[in-house]
Amino acid sequence: MTHTDKATRPRRARRADAAQNAERLLTAAKDLFEEHGPDAPLDEVAQRAGVGNATLYRHYPTRGDLLVAVYADEVAALCDQGRALLAEPSTAEALFTWLDGFVVHIATKRTLALAASEHSGTPRTELFERWHDSMRSIAERLLARAQRAGTIRADLSVADVLALTSGTALTSTSTRHAQQLLQVLRKGFVTTKASAPPHAP
Repeated sequence: MTHTDKATRPRRARRADAAQNAERLLTAAKDLFEEHGPDAPLDEVAQRAGVGNATLYRHYPTRGDLLVAVYADEVAALCDQGRALLAEPSTAEALFTWLDGFVVHIATKRTLALAASEHSGTPRTELFERWHDSMRSIAERLLARAQRAGTIRADLSVADVLALTSGTALTSTSTRHAQQLLQVLRKGFVTTKASAPPHAP
């Protein structure tokens, strides 16, 4: 083993440890904010992650940094789900499975998103545009795929779909209510091809 190899291995180990600590902090913060809201004590985040406060502030210097990271991770998970659904054979079902996750996200993560933008040094409009663009891109691909298959009305734009579904989430009385309203919207989105029963063998 060369001197360079010996020097490189500890650096790699430190980078791996740092990445693991950041992931543990993110998971702990996500759980804590879910339980107690975005004003939960940051000391408890470090305790749950099993690291010291210095490690917490090295990765996330401010509450805003941590809130933005947690919400961005939620958006990334929703987008990852959408990309996986692009492989589903039923195009309408893939779209509405993702939209169900989208309305749950809007209904349950709005407070987190507002807190993240409030505490961040980045302008609120810039943050919301970044997050919205990520979700819009996935929705657009799922919608276009369903429209090409003829299972969703061709006159619907992605802006229409997201406006109607997000409005449903924001005005509903509960997450369950939002999901029920989405099923009402579904009846207006799908074509007869998507809603027709399968042919008997």
